[in-house]
This record gives sequence, structure tokens and C-alpha cells, in this order.
Amino acid sequence: MCVVRQFGVAFLVFSAPFAVLTAAPSESFAEENNDTAPWSLPAALRQMTDWGGARTRLEQAGVKFTFNYYGDAFNNPTGGIQQGPGYDGRFAGIVDADLEKLIGWNGADFHASLHQIHGTQFSVTNPDNLMTVSGSEAPQSTRLFNLWVAQDIGNDANIRIGQFTAAQEFQISDNANLFVNSTFGWPLLSGDDLPSGGPNFPEATPGVRFRYNPNASFTFQAAVFNGDPAGPGVGNPVERDPHGLAFRVNDPPLFIAEFAYAYDHARPEPVPQNPKEESGARRQAQTPATTDLPNTIKVGAWLNTGLFNDQRYNTAGGLLAASGSPLQHHGDYALYGIVDHELWTDPGMPDRSLNVFLRGTAAPGDRNLIDLYVDCGITLEASFSSRPHDTVGIAAAYGHISPRASAFDRDAIAVTGTPMPVRDFEATIELTYQWVVAKNWYFQPNLQYVVHPGGNIANPNAGPGIVSSIPNALVFGLRSFVQF
Repeated sequence: MCVVRQFGVAFLVFSAPFAVLTAAPSESFAEENNDTAPWSLPAALRQMTDWGGARTRLEQAGVKFTFNYYGDAFNNPTGGIQQGPGYDGRFAGIVDADLEKLIGWNGADFHASLHQIHGTQFSVTNPDNLMTVSGSEAPQSTRLFNLWVAQDIGNDANIRIGQFTAAQEFQISDNANLFVNSTFGWPLLSGDDLPSGGPNFPEATPGVRFRYNPNASFTFQAAVFNGDPAGPGVGNPVERDPHGLAFRVNDPPLFIAEFAYAYDHARPEPVPQNPKEESGARRQAQTPATTDLPNTIKVGAWLNTGLFNDQRYNTAGGLLAASGSPLQHHGDYALYGIVDHELWTDPGMPDRSLNVFLRGTAAPGDRNLIDLYVDCGITLEASFSSRPHDTVGIAAAYGHISPRASAFDRDAIAVTGTPMPVRDFEATIELTYQWVVAKNWYFQPNLQYVVHPGGNIANPNAGPGIVSSIPNALVFGLRSFVQF
């Protein structure tokens, strides 16, 4: 673990001086092969990995390799179960193949990726919160992530088959992707209520996805996944599937469907920012047209057909806090809606825009810990005239503990006579600034404040005879990202 932390710190220390030297954004986004463009880390790493021009020749043949690294350093001076520094990182190697160009398979693409995940699992060791402060945080592992083939069906439809996640295509807010906390990617409700966290980083699972995209405004997509990516068991799902090779197909399925309507003028597609997303050559039919438009409304739902434990009652109808096994419910579901809206664009600077997002999802409270989740935020692109590629944003997220889970806590107090906190909610506020040094290279300082870590659970480090909740946590962070 010490080696991992040293590696992360070394990466930040190594790259920061070059960031200062190349901080002229208008020049750093110059066209490739422009001799007047300043040095950039992604360009240098690209050159280093193009041994004898082999990588370039493979791309010309239809096979593209992409590598990226997310590094998140944190420190919580106050709050949580302990204070101090932490680091979480993820290195990804990605391959995309145009099968039409490569072997003559018309309209088909292949995609695969490997992840090397390392770090201290800061949220687990320090704030002990539900909404992990980094979208890269997970138990250490080297694992297969995506492995799929996609096929165009005419000009308007596409089908994908293989191992992938729902979190890369469903329940996404384009504006929320700026933020570092994991909940602004795959929201807390889905990650906490679904078995193994659902098909979400770092647990991809076998599935089939269909997308219909008849025009730039309308998109319908639906998918079916194996319902428990790592399979049942205790502990973290990554421990049950340490290398991403479970390939489970016999668990009760998860169905998810989403309608999206995009409106207003066309916009450039943003640089990938979410650790759960991967970049690479993709056909237009595989990328939702909604990402090219500043205003989008999405509605969707998921349904898992498995068995789910009641949060309060046992199989005999009595109190679970007293004795017995949990009452079983057949199936679980959630409904969600998302709005991404551009409030304002600077007429004198088209890259500058003020954007907002609002996302909400709800699920039955009898079988889920989280029955309601809402997040919202505002972002300003091209925050300063001298920094046309930077973005600043503030966002908040709220996860409500279901009434039955709260009632279980009160039952436990009554049955045992032992005082304890009653779970109610967890909330997070994040302020962040993405400083783009060059194309595919940025730093992102962020400040997060966690209210009721763990949903207002007891502090395990409160001391003998002391009953108190985990204190609210203030977290300072710095993300570094490079892609080449």
C-alpha cells in the first residue's frame, strides 16, 4: 500500500511542473503535428508508445489503442472515522477495432479494456461514506472491464453484445460528469440497492443493449444484463470477482430502458471526464446524439427480477431486529428522470456557457436501503477568457434512507436497550475546477463536504461507552487525468 501511495504522489509531482509550463490553452489545443505547438504529456506518451510506428500502422488498419490514467489524492482534516491523506488511481488500456475496416464485417465494432486499480480506498478508511469521493475508488485489482461487439442495424439502430456496464450509457447526466464524486456518475440509489452495485465500475457483466436513434433529438435504448455481476456472497463484490472474469449469466436479469429527447442547437462533444466512461473510436450510431445538444430530458427505469430482503420484517412477519431471517420480496425496480439544460451562452465567446442538471430516482422503501435520490448542479464552461477549455462547477447530492431501514434502527434500540443513531440520509456537496492543460490532460482540484457519512451511522471510533454518529467530513482533493 505504501508503494501505491508513493506511485500516486510521484505521478502528481512529476506532471504538475509540466502543467505549469504548458498552461497556455489556446496553444496547447493546436493541431497535432504542428511544430509550433508546445510540449504536452499526452503527445509525449503517445510518441513513446508508438514503437517503430506500429501503433500508427495498426490504427490505419482499423485497430486503435488508448490508454488513460485517473489519479485522485485526498485529505480530510475534519470529520469521518479518521483524518488524513489517501490516494486512489486507475490505469486503463483500451482497444477499439473497426471490424469493417479490419476484416470486412460491415457495420461492426469491437471494444475491450483492462483496468489496473490501486490505492487506499479513501472513502472506506476515512469518511466511511456511501457516496465514495472518487469515481476511481475500488479494491485493488487488475481486471477485465469491457469486452463487447456492436453491430449497426441500418442507419438508425445499433446492438451491443458482450460484457459492459449500464453506467456508461444509462442514467447519465452530461453536466454531472464533470464532478469527481462517484455518485454523479452511477447514482447512489442504483449502486447501493442493486446486487453487487449493479453493472457499474468496476463490475461489468454480460448483457445485450439495443439503441434506436432516428434523428438528433430522439434516442431510445434498452438493455438486459445479468442481474448480479459478482454473484451473491459477503464482502466487496471485487473480492468475489477479483479479475472481472466471472462472466455470470444465470442470475435473475436486470432490465433497463431509457428515452431521451434533446433539443436546441448542436454542440461539440465534450472530452471524456468520468472514470466510468472510456474513450476510443466509436461509430456515430454508438454515441447518443443527445451528447451533441445542450438541452436533454431523459426518463427511464430499471427492473431486477431477483429476491430482495425486507429492511424491517422477518419471514414470520415479526421484527427483524428481534430475530429471524429477512422477509423476501420478488423483484426490485426504480424510476428516474434527468434534465440537462443550458441556461446561457456568451454571444462573444461561444465556448462559454452556463449549464445546470437535475436528476432524481426513486425505488420501493420496503426492500431498499435508499428509496429516494436527488442530485443537481451548475457548471460554467470557459470560466475565464484566458482559459477557454476550463470548467468550474458546484453540485449537491442527497440519498434518503428508507423509512423501513430507519424503523429497523428504532426497533433495535427498543429490543436491545442500547442507544444508537437512527439512519436518515447522506448528502454531499462538491465544488470543483477542471484546469485543462492540453488536449486529454487536466488537473481538477475539488472540495467536498459530506453530511451524515454512512447515512448517520454510529462512529466505530467514538471510544468506549460513547454513542455518536460519524462527524460530517470536509475533504480536499486533487484529480489528475491524462489520456494518450
